[in-house]
Amino acid sequence: MTEIPPTLGLVLAGGQAQRMGGGDKAFLTVGGEMMLARVLARLAPCASIILNANGDPDRFSRYGLPVVADGIPDFAGPLAGILAGLDWAAQNTPQIEWMASVPGDCPFLPMDLVPRLHAARSAEKKPLASVRSGKRTHPVVGLWPVALREDLRRALTVEEVHKVDAWTARHGLALADWPDQPVDLFFNVNTKEDRAKAEEIAARYSL
Repeated sequence: MTEIPPTLGLVLAGGQAQRMGGGDKAFLTVGGEMMLARVLARLAPCASIILNANGDPDRFSRYGLPVVADGIPDFAGPLAGILAGLDWAAQNTPQIEWMASVPGDCPFLPMDLVPRLHAARSAEKKPLASVRSGKRTHPVVGLWPVALREDLRRALTVEEVHKVDAWTARHGLALADWPDQPVDLFFNVNTKEDRAKAEEIAARYSL
């Protein structure tokens, strides 16, 4: 796999399975494996990995990873989780200049995700990178420079910008492309029907 700059991996793991009976979506299984475990495997190229989740961090203790809560109150959306990860990087791994984020409910993320995000950023000479599968973009699957964390903090706390696209558009965003057929590798599990479809995909394509 292509060598990449030291990168922190961030899993946005706080999604609640409200449409599936409650609890953390990341703990649901697909193909006999917890979605969180699947996601962590895709971040293997990263120098270290942290989880972003609010509430009791002990529920993730089996993974032995730092759990970082949002620093901005009232569940300000995914950008608050991104900022929490960037702040953690600045304080704990100052040698790392990049962070790759993924949601905890995407069980089929590509294994080469992080290298391809870096390749897109480098090729297009943009400070940020995200992904597109088919014609659909996935804003929270992204590559973020730690150097932009104060700009993001201002956007969230002063300007009340909460849409990922609105903030990334300011700075320039490269896109790494994947096909969405026969499987959209960025498929995420939100409902019982999604989970059933994920099980079908895992079995049919050995994913």
